[in-house]
Amino acid sequence: MSDASGSIEAGLEALSERYRQRFADADDELALRGARAEVLGKKGELTTALRGMKDVAPDQKKSVGELVNRVRASIEDMFEARLAALRQGMLEAELNARPFDLSLPGRLPVGRGHLHPVRQVMDEILDIFKSLGFEASWGPEVEVEANNFTKLAFPPDHPATDMQDTFWVDVAGADPAARPLLRTHTSNVQVREMSSRKPPMAVVSGGAVYRRDDDVTHSPMFHQIEGFLVDQRVSFAELKGVLTAFAQRLYGPDTPVRFRPSYFPFVEPGAEVDVGCVFCKVEDGTRASCRVCKTSGWLEILGCGMIHPEVFRHCGIDAEAYTGFAFGMGVERVAMLRYGIPDIRVLFENDPRFLAQF
Repeated sequence: MSDASGSIEAGLEALSERYRQRFADADDELALRGARAEVLGKKGELTTALRGMKDVAPDQKKSVGELVNRVRASIEDMFEARLAALRQGMLEAELNARPFDLSLPGRLPVGRGHLHPVRQVMDEILDIFKSLGFEASWGPEVEVEANNFTKLAFPPDHPATDMQDTFWVDVAGADPAARPLLRTHTSNVQVREMSSRKPPMAVVSGGAVYRRDDDVTHSPMFHQIEGFLVDQRVSFAELKGVLTAFAQRLYGPDTPVRFRPSYFPFVEPGAEVDVGCVFCKVEDGTRASCRVCKTSGWLEILGCGMIHPEVFRHCGIDAEAYTGFAFGMGVERVAMLRYGIPDIRVLFENDPRFLAQF
């Protein structure tokens, strides 16, 4: 046997014995795998020991190579045996350990969540109107065209019925003539309530609505509050009184409010209700750089008016005996005013740093 061959064989035997002890001393899987990498890795001791193979005589390389394979297999067997022993020991320790009570509270404090600011504002608005004598009611978000447009006296060519404003949907099994859509306002609740009940009634509802609109003050999906009151001899004075009381309870007694004449197909007369812009905050109510109110000093928060006789007729209510008013508002717009939020889109980006402020 050549000196090179004998040196390699002696080194392999010593290596095997050394790592037998190293594996036995490893007290966890991490240490065991570290020892294996030291001997069998690409830069391990076994690779280093084989660098002398170039000096082995050709007729001895086969026997030395077989020895190397046996040593490698032996080290692998020792590793696997020790790994199995460690895992078995861990299992036995877990089985014999004191039972763990899963009902115990966590060791670290866990922060509590809270309602989304839109939900907070919606609940507050609903509570205000309920305190004024309105009852809450709810309706579906997927509606038929008749309840969303026709019964509210929208003419067939009204822009709101165009594809650019409304999300039309396909509903399996639905009558195509019903033309299902994602409701564009919560006024469908008004139609459903007035079609199934007899006056007097005062109802408020809230929920998600959908329109094809997306900018700083609009979102394709937003939330709306709809309310209406029907009784004998209801006038615009009651409408103004209810909405003024609502604005004062929501924003404070000094909140500036104005009513502007406006047109809506389902009310006559109709009006827009504006609240002073909270972003300007100057005496004359305007600021040249305010992009939210567009320098007007006012922000529209809701539309309102006296219910149109045609709506009563569609819903089976005698327009000669009863009158009423209706109103609707975007919850996000109210929240922006309430909390001083300049961009409606941040309400839907779900940034926890933003939501944690409310």
